[in-house]
Amino acid sequence: MFLPTLALIALSLGAGVALAHYNSGENPDSAEAAAPAARTTTPPPPPATTPPPKPRQTTLKPKPPLTPKKTTVPASGAGTFTTAQASGGIVGTGGTLRRYRVQVEDGVDLSARQVATEIEQILDHPRGWAAHGRGRFQLVSENADFVIRIATPTTADRLCLAQGLNTRGELNCETAQGVVVNLKRWMLGSPTFAGTPAEYRHLIINHEVGHEIGIRMHMTCPGPGKPAPVMMQQIKGLKGCRSNAFPYDEDGSYIEGPIVP
Repeated sequence: MFLPTLALIALSLGAGVALAHYNSGENPDSAEAAAPAARTTTPPPPPATTPPPKPRQTTLKPKPPLTPKKTTVPASGAGTFTTAQASGGIVGTGGTLRRYRVQVEDGVDLSARQVATEIEQILDHPRGWAAHGRGRFQLVSENADFVIRIATPTTADRLCLAQGLNTRGELNCETAQGVVVNLKRWMLGSPTFAGTPAEYRHLIINHEVGHEIGIRMHMTCPGPGKPAPVMMQQIKGLKGCRSNAFPYDEDGSYIEGPIVP
């Protein structure tokens, strides 16, 4: 009589347990559904990189130093001349106007026009003769009062010797026709002159044109350390003076020295 009642009680208890599991949201068949396991993320490995190539070890051979191109001056030439076909304005404001033309010996690697332009600039320099009233000058191609010739050493010697002047293949001179410039001096300058050949060309023109304007005598050094007069034959030695290419100093004072007898 008691067995059916016990069975009924047991059935009721089982149903309650099942209902409790259902209401709690648990899945009796899976623990992961009730409490999911924590996930761990492993970072991906860094992308493989290719190391930069090592610089090549090269040994550079040192370059030899550049050797300045040696200026070659021919000893002799054709003996004939080309006149610069150029003309310019009057340089200077005082003194007698003297027109000059420029000639270069044929076969020489110089442009007569370029030489004429350079001489014109030398005569127009603010420390030159024209700037201080000692003469006016004008470059022309004909009807000149005197000529400035650039000649090889042999030709220069011949032209100078005709005036009784022995230039020995080294020096310039002034003749009855005008100025004879030794090509060697024009291109190379002078071993006694502390400056470039371009600067020495100022001394050549100023010295020889000085004779053309009437300064017949040479001068010598006025004292140790002083600038040499432009009318001094500086190529023959400075005698204690400093080389100088201009008749006047920067203050406009005339640079002179004792007259050579």
